[in-house]
Amino acid sequence: MLSPAIHVTGLRVQRGGRAVLDGFDFSIERGTICGLLGSSGCGKTTLIRSIVGVQRLAAGSVTVLGEPAGSPGLRSRVAYVTQAPSVYSDLSVAANLRYFAAVLGVPAWREDDALEAVGLADRRRDVVGTLSGGQRGRVSLACALLSEPELLVLDEPTVGLDPVLRRDLWNLFHDLAAAGTTLLVSSHVMDEAERCDRLLLMRDGGLLADDTPSNLLARTRARDLETAFLRMIEPLAVAA
Repeated sequence: MLSPAIHVTGLRVQRGGRAVLDGFDFSIERGTICGLLGSSGCGKTTLIRSIVGVQRLAAGSVTVLGEPAGSPGLRSRVAYVTQAPSVYSDLSVAANLRYFAAVLGVPAWREDDALEAVGLADRRRDVVGTLSGGQRGRVSLACALLSEPELLVLDEPTVGLDPVLRRDLWNLFHDLAAAGTTLLVSSHVMDEAERCDRLLLMRDGGLLADDTPSNLLARTRARDLETAFLRMIEPLAVAA
C-alpha cells in the first residue's frame, strides 16, 4: 500500500519568536484534491513552504511521497506554483517552457501538451511581460506541468481569473487527479472548497478542520461551506 502523498506530524513553525503554525497533524491521500482554505495571513503559504521543503521547522515532521520534505529525490516529483508567477517576463511563453523543459530534462513534446492544458497554445509567441497577471500565472502552471509531477502544490492559482478561466482550471485539476496526481490547492475563496475532495481549514496559524466538504456541512448543519466555516469560528471568536 502506498504511503500518503503528504503526512504531517506535530508541525510547528516559528517566526520572530512567535508560532506561525502550531501543532499540525494531517495526511493527504494520493490522487486527491485537497483544498487549503483560510483568510489571508492565516499561515497557508507557510504550510505550503513546509510541504515543499523550503521552510525551517521548529518541531515536527513533514513526509512527502514517502520521503522527508525537500529531499533531492522529490525535485522531479513535486511541482510548486507560487502566488507570484515564477517565469521570465522578458522571454516568450514558448521560450520559458523550452528553458524549464531543458532544466527538468523532459521531452520537448510536453511543452505543447502543457500549453494546451492551460489554454495558452495560441499565445506561445507572446512575451510573458505583455500578458495579464492571470495569463502569467497560467504560464507558471504550464512550466510546473512539464515534469508530470506526482504532487502539484498551487498557492492561490485562481486569483485574478474570470469565472470561465477558473472553471477551466478546476476542470484541469480534476483531470490531473483522475490520472493519479495529488493536488494541494490554497485559496481564500470559499466557493472553491466545494470542488475539493478534502479540506484543510485554517485560522490564525491553527488547523480548524480536516474533513470532506460533505462532512463539514453535516457537522455544522450548514447549507454552504462559507456558512460552515463561520459556524466553526464563532465559538473561537467568543472565547477570545
